[in-house]
Amino acid sequence: MFKIPKELFERIGISADVDAPPLSRSRGYFSEALGRFLKLASARVALGVIVAISLFSLLVPVLVRRSDALMDPYYAKLPPRISVADHSRAVVRGGVSRYLGDVGFTRLLAIGIGSDISYSPIIGTGVYDGRGRTVRVDSYLEVGFVYKSVSAAEYEDILTWESMSGTRVLYPMVEDNGFNRDVSDANFWYKTDSDGYAVVMTEGDYRRAEISESMHIEDNYMRDGEGEPIYALPVGGDGGYRVRVLYYNYYLYKNGMAPDYILGTDSQGYDLALRVAGGIRVSLLLAFSVSLINLVIGALVGAVEGYYGGAVDLAIERVTDVLSGVPFIVVATLFQIYLSDSVGAIPSLLFAFVLTGWLGTANRVRGQFFRYKNSEYVLAAKTMGVSDRRIMWRHIFPNTLGTLITASALIIPGVIFTESMLSFLGIVNLGAEGMTSLGALLSDASGIWMNYPHLMIAPGVIISLLMISFNVIGNCLRDAFNPATKGG
Repeated sequence: MFKIPKELFERIGISADVDAPPLSRSRGYFSEALGRFLKLASARVALGVIVAISLFSLLVPVLVRRSDALMDPYYAKLPPRISVADHSRAVVRGGVSRYLGDVGFTRLLAIGIGSDISYSPIIGTGVYDGRGRTVRVDSYLEVGFVYKSVSAAEYEDILTWESMSGTRVLYPMVEDNGFNRDVSDANFWYKTDSDGYAVVMTEGDYRRAEISESMHIEDNYMRDGEGEPIYALPVGGDGGYRVRVLYYNYYLYKNGMAPDYILGTDSQGYDLALRVAGGIRVSLLLAFSVSLINLVIGALVGAVEGYYGGAVDLAIERVTDVLSGVPFIVVATLFQIYLSDSVGAIPSLLFAFVLTGWLGTANRVRGQFFRYKNSEYVLAAKTMGVSDRRIMWRHIFPNTLGTLITASALIIPGVIFTESMLSFLGIVNLGAEGMTSLGALLSDASGIWMNYPHLMIAPGVIISLLMISFNVIGNCLRDAFNPATKGG
């Protein structure tokens, strides 16, 4: 064999004045696809929306010190409220409008008068039309006074907290007499006549008080022999007490924070922001888990089908034909009935999604393997003795990744929508304490949203944004991985 000696070769350096094109590193297929994806404004917006929603779901439990298991029935179905430094005032006041007659309006006025006026629930009043007036009310302060049964230890603890904080919780008990319109309502602390109108002593006789925001009313408090108000009544034989508290301040004492709910409260009294954040986490975790599992199973089954073909392909196709004919809602319902008690609602729902969810992915991979398995480079690899496993996963499978990534992204919004639908219909129960879903929140709000629209708005907007954003990302990925858009 003729060999050219090294001495005949001369190394030539490149002169600085040589007009040579700059060297550049070639970009790979996925790098180019990612670049095309990020160039799309719609993709960037959709990614931003998903990141913002994800951060909301992660940061709300950290920023809100309230436990997601805290349920307060007194503050159920209330709109958003955000306090400022003075906890009895707020930037967002949980305002609702009420049309009230004289008795109802006086009751609200009395809450403010009986609690040192700073806790007045009245934000604004309309013009009196002869029957009543429209009043804008702080729904959190509207709760006013309530009766509570407390132990002797808690009673002493409240007194200590009052002394240390300078905030009043306990208020005098109310007499059960002819002046008390409703003995179960602690807000009727003032004297009323049989019709519920406030009365005052005038010229030796009781007459109806003149209704105004500065009206004078007489208390109907229980008093001891020395005329001092009574703040607690012993109940039972265990040393407990029945007391009358200003509930807003009792909440401060009990929970160490004002009742601030940035999205309001749900139908049971849970923090709606925490519930929405939990629902987002459940939806995203379930959607990504289903997408990943279906990707793995579908890729494995589709690769085996497409590469080997023949009897293997025929047998697997018959199995997929049977599975594809099973209605998903039937599968989900049966799994919830027979599996949820033993493994939990989320795992049983995950099984239902995975049972048939991989079929579409397997079919796509199968088609790609049929397309590439007889290519020249594959035949050359076989001729060189490369193993089937290496050919499948090193030489053919990378050609399917673009299609698989796009399909997996488009699976996510479908899972979110289906899970929400099943929760909304009550087929899947994800509304338990400490866990919920966006669909369960919508279901809770479905019968009362006309009166409490905030219950429907927050989860509805989140679901809509997630659905739109993931669909946009899926479509943008499809365009980015399309070779026809190369250089676009």
